[in-house]
Amino acid sequence: MIVNSTPNGWEIIYHRAHALLAAQLAGQWQRKDAPPRLYETLAAISHHDDLEKEWEEDLVTEAGAPKDFTLATKKDAKIGIGKVAELAKNARYRGRWVALLISMHISRLNEPSRGTFPELDKILDEQLQNQQQWRKELGIKKEEVDAAYAFMQWCDRLSLILCQQELPEDERFLEISKGPDGQRYDIMQRSDRLVTVKPWPFQEKQFTVNIEACELFQTEFKSSAELSQALQSAPVKVLEWTFVKS
Repeated sequence: MIVNSTPNGWEIIYHRAHALLAAQLAGQWQRKDAPPRLYETLAAISHHDDLEKEWEEDLVTEAGAPKDFTLATKKDAKIGIGKVAELAKNARYRGRWVALLISMHISRLNEPSRGTFPELDKILDEQLQNQQQWRKELGIKKEEVDAAYAFMQWCDRLSLILCQQELPEDERFLEISKGPDGQRYDIMQRSDRLVTVKPWPFQEKQFTVNIEACELFQTEFKSSAELSQALQSAPVKVLEWTFVKS
């Protein structure tokens, strides 16, 4: 989960909600420059974080605060190996294209940890084999798949910038990442709170995206069970961002 501190406690955004926000952003991309198999790509983007099951995890830090996903430990990573395998397997039920993009996402996130656990190495080897097989079966070039995954990664990164409150102050630009065309894109929040991206990659000149977040007014928790219960009853607020072409 994504954890932001507030003056009165915490703002919690579930990873599946973050993935849905990424899909909202993807759906706004210029149609003429959209990646192949756009709707299947949107499905991959919206489901790429399905392995995150916050309600089943260790949710609390040693200090009693909600644990942000960036604070995952080596122990958490080992426990998560089974979930990685499950995500790869379940993606296949949505079709080979969705499975291919999610498999590439698994590879990107976990290849730096290759050699840490034999079980992880086995899963990573399977992903590379599957990716090659699915590209061949789908009759699509590696360059096209790489561009589609760059699009997925771009939307994921932009969603995280918004969810993690990373928009700079004073109308300064922040790099998102390179898009499917290899072009660098930057984001900026104006003084009127409207958001713009340069160069503008979207179909419409103005649109709004949103996400739901839980509000917690308790700062410390004795256990994951206590935090999980608090999240179930926490008030939900809607966060919105309006993008405009400058």
